[in-house]
Amino acid sequence: MKRQRFIKWATYVSLTTALTLVLAGCAAKGGEATSSTDSSAAAPAVAKPVEGGELTYALATSPDTLDPGASGFAVSHRVFRNITDSLVVQLQDGSFQPWLATEWTKSEDGKTYTFKLRQDVKFQDGTPFNAAAVKANFDHITTSARGQAKSLIGPFESAEVVDDYTIKFILSQPFEPFLSGLSSAFLGISSPQAIQQYGDQYGKHPVGTGPFKFVSWTENDEIALEKNPDYNWGPPTADNRGPSHLDKLTFKIVPEEATRIGSVQSGQLLAAEAVPPQNIAALKNDPQFQVDQAITNGTAFSLYFNLKSDIWSDIKARQAVQLAVDVDTIVKTLYLGTYDRAWSSITPGLLGYDASLENKIKPDLDKANQLLDEAGWKKGADGIREKDGKKLILRYLDGSPNREKRNDIAAIVQQQLKAIGVNVTLNITKDTSTPLKEGNFDLFGNSQVKADPDVMRSIFQSGKEYANGGTNWSNLSDPEIDKLLDLGSEESDLEKRKEAYTQIQQYLIDHAVILPIYVFPYTVAHPKTVEGLKFDLLGYPQFYDVSIHK
Repeated sequence: MKRQRFIKWATYVSLTTALTLVLAGCAAKGGEATSSTDSSAAAPAVAKPVEGGELTYALATSPDTLDPGASGFAVSHRVFRNITDSLVVQLQDGSFQPWLATEWTKSEDGKTYTFKLRQDVKFQDGTPFNAAAVKANFDHITTSARGQAKSLIGPFESAEVVDDYTIKFILSQPFEPFLSGLSSAFLGISSPQAIQQYGDQYGKHPVGTGPFKFVSWTENDEIALEKNPDYNWGPPTADNRGPSHLDKLTFKIVPEEATRIGSVQSGQLLAAEAVPPQNIAALKNDPQFQVDQAITNGTAFSLYFNLKSDIWSDIKARQAVQLAVDVDTIVKTLYLGTYDRAWSSITPGLLGYDASLENKIKPDLDKANQLLDEAGWKKGADGIREKDGKKLILRYLDGSPNREKRNDIAAIVQQQLKAIGVNVTLNITKDTSTPLKEGNFDLFGNSQVKADPDVMRSIFQSGKEYANGGTNWSNLSDPEIDKLLDLGSEESDLEKRKEAYTQIQQYLIDHAVILPIYVFPYTVAHPKTVEGLKFDLLGYPQFYDVSIHK
């Protein structure tokens, strides 16, 4: 076995430095939202933390479950990150340091990881944290059919207890994003006793080792947490690694934008996420308030063509749409300069982001019309194109409620494509799952959160069509792309990984598989009396250092 030792708090050095440039691309982009991603470095100096108090934090949507191993929602991650800790932590530069683990080794063939664990940790219900507890968590994850945790561990085969405080993970093949996955709260470690005790209801009774203990969850209202007084093993990303400065952390579910932001301005709540673009400038100019921003890394919000659609399987038809949609106008109109336009399938903060795609595609209605003419689609008397007696219709599927103004994007695309004779029908629904599974759509928008470009594998690898439980909304099936996706996930050489992901990104644009729209900045508004809020590499809030000053 090739030994790669990781001593606690030491600088990380190993083959996993494949992610050390994660934030390099982000820095190159400039702009306030991007630079503030590294909040630990950019945060202003604060006064000595005040002990006590309750932070009330408004969420825009409700979690699906608080079981990390079964959840698929980013909003759930924001809550249970405070209840559970992870084996390792990923730093802003993409490297890794120990957390609940103290060190680890990786085998020569990349298929085995062996972790030494802390011996001073207990779950909030008194259950000891040890190798058996970690194994129980991975057994729980692998038997769950839901959530993101499974995708984060890739070709995971088994977890073996070596001794009380040593756990071995065995993979069927090398998987470079494995450590990145382990750092996510979706792989946060839960109490095995609680998992067994509550069974299918564990998501309503989470128990971890984290800085806050679960108290209650009132559906569509609030989730209440309280300080874990025994906490003394915070991650190296936190200044405070002991018990929280806060006594309580309460998440309020407030879907309405005006209510959410108004509650902060009136003092009813102390912080709120998802600040609407129209409120950001006003709050930044108010001396009593602060807006924190962090880029949410993963895939950019993009529109995915259904390649199995009869009409839109034609590359010329897709390229016509690509040239007719004025993305710059959409982003500037809706987000008022607070969001960056996307040019690629992944965000600029990820390894291998291809900056050469920027400004590659520009609106060209003449060319768009030419492509449709060449494809045999002629404009009818009503201005809508026809071919063989069939109208040129694009079925645009989008979710409800209007998250991040995505419904507004759909409406603008509908109007823009009318100019080239495309009739866009909008299906705005709370249930996008059914039409996705049935294939009753031509264009669908989505984004995913992950700190590694391997996020593209679950979206574009063949055999992972949505109808079969995957998220391949485009139904892309290309053996060469599959090979590149496999190479990117298995290869430990940094440059080879980058090259694989560069080729994939270029293919997706050249073949008009997707239409990138925007890069999402996670925003939080709060009075300046709330200090110490930071963000992790995914753009999620961290509350270890938060305190409330009078």
